[in-house]
Amino acid sequence: MKLLTHIPAWLKSKYFIAFSVFAAIMLFFDKNDVFTKSARDKQLRELEKSKQYYTDRIASERKELEQLKSNPGTVEKYAREKYLMKRDNEDLFIIPETLDKEGDKNSAQ
Repeated sequence: MKLLTHIPAWLKSKYFIAFSVFAAIMLFFDKNDVFTKSARDKQLRELEKSKQYYTDRIASERKELEQLKSNPGTVEKYAREKYLMKRDNEDLFIIPETLDKEGDKNSAQ
């Protein structure tokens, strides 16, 4: 019990105790505590990355659409590449690309 009698005066202050309780509640027990805030910030960064990806993707799709509307040669190229269409007098050979262990395309060596 000798230890309890030598508590510094500033630790016994009602202001220090009130501030300590307030800080503990705000840091750990509030619905907007530090851990929740960091998780939300991480989620926000991920959402901003996905927003940027989809914005870029929409821009490239719009550019491709404009090319398809304006150039008939692009329509034929698109149909051949995406849907594997061919003309009546042609033969179509599909050669699958092989992947190595890391998932990258094999380069000609």
